[in-house]
Parts: sequence; structure tokens; C-alpha cells
Amino acid sequence: MDKIASMITIHNETDYRPNENLLEQIATELTDRDVELTFTDNATIREINRQQRNVDAPTDVLSFPLEKVPFAPLGEIVISVEYAADKASQYGNSLDDEIALLFIHGLLHLLGYDHETDDGQMRQKEEELIRRFGLPESLIIRTESGQ
Repeated sequence: MDKIASMITIHNETDYRPNENLLEQIATELTDRDVELTFTDNATIREINRQQRNVDAPTDVLSFPLEKVPFAPLGEIVISVEYAADKASQYGNSLDDEIALLFIHGLLHLLGYDHETDDGQMRQKEEELIRRFGLPESLIIRTESGQ
């Protein structure tokens, strides 16, 4: 388990070495609360998805917000590095960029955004962050275009 500055605690179950500086910049931009970040594989995230959401399939990112309690983290984000690597290859992105996109997406969910029920606020915030950090097309845009 690694701690990035004071914002992100990483649990890494993979060989992937994240761009910690970029992830820290993103987190600092959005919150002053700590975030738990787990990197895992498709089999593990599939099991978490099945247990928590009744969806028996791997996915790219899951977010689990926590109650706002003093000194408690904002929540946990779980990212499948295996899934992200496939998408990075499919879209011609670097794995670090794909992970950053997933981290932004998951962090926005922890902050209460929900692209499935809002009027575009999450998409707008995601696009703003993507431009600020020089990242490729957002997940919401891909989903809306059926990719």
C-alpha cells in the first residue's frame, strides 16, 4: 500500500505503476479529502461488480462513496487495469491517460455526480477536467456515442 502525498492511498494488486503525480493533481483539483484507490484485474472487479451491483461482468471503474465523517476518506475507487489496458489499446490512448480518465470518472461519482440521472453536469465537469489535464475523450462521450 502506497500513500501519495496525503490525498490518495493506493492498493495495487497489479504490476501497473501509476502516474502518481497526475492522479494527485486530479484529486487535489476536486477535493481536500483522502481517496482510496485500488488497481485490480477483470476477475476481481467482476466479483465486486456482482456482489455490489448484481452485474456479473467486469467493468472499468467502480466508486464507493463513504459517509461524510471527520477524517474519513471520501470513498474508494476500484479500477481494472486489465480493462483499462484493453480500452487504451482500442482508443489509441496511453494506459496512464486511460487510468486518469477512469480516476476522474470515479472521483466525480464519489463527489455525488451521476451522468445517468443529471442534466449533463457530470459530463461538463469531466470535459473541463479532461481539457485541463490534456487527456483524451471522456468515458461519458464514448458511452453516449455507443463505443
